[in-house]
Amino acid sequence: MALEWNDRFAVGVDEIDNQHKELFKRVNSLTDAMMHKRGKDEIAGVFKFLENYVIAHFGMEERCMARYNYHDEAAHKVQHNEFIKAFNELKKRYDEVGASSDVVVMTNSKLGGWLRTHIPVTDKALGTFILSLKAEIGRLAV
Repeated sequence: MALEWNDRFAVGVDEIDNQHKELFKRVNSLTDAMMHKRGKDEIAGVFKFLENYVIAHFGMEERCMARYNYHDEAAHKVQHNEFIKAFNELKKRYDEVGASSDVVVMTNSKLGGWLRTHIPVTDKALGTFILSLKAEIGRLAV
């Protein structure tokens, strides 16, 4: 079942939201491929995307948290590190056994869970913080 982008996931910071939308797109592509028995064909592209995404997206969020002295930076970074660890374990499994059905299903499950839990809670709190600073002092760089 595809995950639909809606206000529940929007953090209100365009750069963050646009990167999250791209992640939704990739997860939905994997889900669609799985439903059409093409998950094994799609998984290599998902792993390549995620290798870049965790560096670029998490890095951007973490630089922003440090720059603006975000009160929950440490806990947020712990969640990022946990995701990276889980991703690395999935990638190692993929490298060992290839595009097996279990790797495809585990990857889709991990990504879907991340979207449903991290973004609407942890990232939304960061977005609220950034928007409150922006309202207080004007334009902020993300």
